[in-house]
Amino acid sequence: MTRRRPILASLATAALLVATVGATALTGGLSTPSAADMVPAAATAGCGKAPTLTSGQRSIQSSGQNRSFILRIPDNYDRNHPYRLIFGFHWNGGTMNDVDGGGSDGAAWSYYGLRQQANNSTIFVAPQGNGNGWANPNGQDVTFVDNMISLIEADLCVDTTQLFALGFSYGGGMSYSLACSRAGVFRAVAVYSGGQLSGCSGGTQPIAYMGIHGIGDPVLNISAGRSLRDRFVRNNGCTAQNPPEPRAGSLTHITTTYSGCRSGYPVVWAAFDGGHGPGPVDGGGDSGARTWTKGEVWRFFTQFGSTDPTPSPTVSPTASPTASPTTPPAGGTSALRNGTSGRCLDVNGAAQTNGTAAIIWDCHSQSNQSWTSTAAQELRVFGGKCLDVNGASTANGSSVIIWDCNGQSNQKWRFNADGSITGVGSGRCLDVVGSGTANGTRVQIWDCNGAANQRWSRS
Repeated sequence: MTRRRPILASLATAALLVATVGATALTGGLSTPSAADMVPAAATAGCGKAPTLTSGQRSIQSSGQNRSFILRIPDNYDRNHPYRLIFGFHWNGGTMNDVDGGGSDGAAWSYYGLRQQANNSTIFVAPQGNGNGWANPNGQDVTFVDNMISLIEADLCVDTTQLFALGFSYGGGMSYSLACSRAGVFRAVAVYSGGQLSGCSGGTQPIAYMGIHGIGDPVLNISAGRSLRDRFVRNNGCTAQNPPEPRAGSLTHITTTYSGCRSGYPVVWAAFDGGHGPGPVDGGGDSGARTWTKGEVWRFFTQFGSTDPTPSPTVSPTASPTASPTTPPAGGTSALRNGTSGRCLDVNGAAQTNGTAAIIWDCHSQSNQSWTSTAAQELRVFGGKCLDVNGASTANGSSVIIWDCNGQSNQKWRFNADGSITGVGSGRCLDVVGSGTANGTRVQIWDCNGAANQRWSRS
C-alpha cells in the first residue's frame, strides 16, 4: 500500500475511506431496505444511449481551468441499467492515479477497495485536485464535481439516487464539503480521518454519513472527525451520544450506528486504535488488502435502495407553502432570478442536449436564460426544450434538466404567490442545491419550505 505524505500544520493529508465493524462491539446495525423501499431507479439522459465515454483519464473545462479525472465503467456496461456512481477523492499530495490504481495493493485497494467489492456493478470516478489537494477556493472543486456529474449523466446510465463520495484526510474534507453543499445530490458520504479543510457551504440538510477516525491520529485529531460527525447527527435528527471508542493499545475498532435518526439518514461512527491512515487492520498495521474498512463502507453505501427518503419539511414561521398558485400569462418570456443568490436560472453551457443540467449563473440576456411560460404550464427554453425533472422522479434532491417537451407532468410547473415554483408531478419546489450562491450551482426539487433559495422573480 502506497505511503501517504503527512499533512502539514493546517492542510490535510491523504484521501481514503476507512469503514467499520470488526472484532469489537457493534452498536445498532445497517438496515436492509424492504421491498416497499425499492422503487424504479431515477435514470439519467444517458440511459439507452450508446456511450461515448470510456474508461480512462479524461479532461473537462471547469471554472476556466482544465481539470482531470479517471473514469471506470463496468466491463459489462449495460446502457439500459442505471448504475451507482462513486467518487473517490485522494489525500494531500496524492493523485487520482493513486486512488484508481490502489498503490502497492493494486486492485484490492482501488477506490479504497470498493471497486473490487462492486464487482462491475458501479461506475467510479477519481478526480484530480489542484496542487494535489482540495482547497476548494470559491467552491471551485464543488463546481468541478457538478461538471463531472453533468458530463457523466448525459452520456452514461446513472441512478441519480445512488451517488456517493468518500476520501481520506484532505479527500475526507472534500467529501464532507459535498455532504454540506450537495446533500440533495449525494445519497451518502464516508469521511476517513477528515477535517473541515474544503469548506462547508450550506451544511443544514440531512445526508447519510459515515465517519472513520483513529484515536491516536497525530495529523487531524479525532476531535476534528467528531465535530464533522456531530453536524450530521444534528441534521439527521439522531439522538446525541458519546459513542464508545477503543482504548489505546487494543488494536481494535468500534463501530456505532446512532439511534433516533430520521428514516433513511443514518449516521455511523467507526473509531479505531491507530493513527492517520485509511486502511487500519485489527491487530495492527495498515493494509489495503487486509483492512476491514472497505467491506464496511461498501455495506454502508449499498444498504440504500434506489430511492430517496423524504425528510419532514421544515417550514419557516413566515412561509406560506400552501399559497394559492398563480399561472403567468402564456407566452411570457423572461429570466428567473433566484432569491438567495440573485443569479438566474440557466442551462449549463448553453447546451441544447437532452439532459443538460439547470444551474444558476450571473444574469445576462442570452437565450439559455430566457424562459417562456406556456398555457400547458411548461417552462420552455430554446423553443422546443422544457424544464424537466430528471427521470420523472418525485424524490427530494432529484435533478432538474432540460428535455424535449413531451407534455408529461414532470415538465409542468406552478407559479405560487410567495415566489416559489412547484413541480406539478412531484409537488416539490424548484430549489437551489444547498442554498448555494456560486455560479454553476445545480437546481433540484425539494420539499417546499419558504426559504429564499426556493423563491424566483421574473427579470
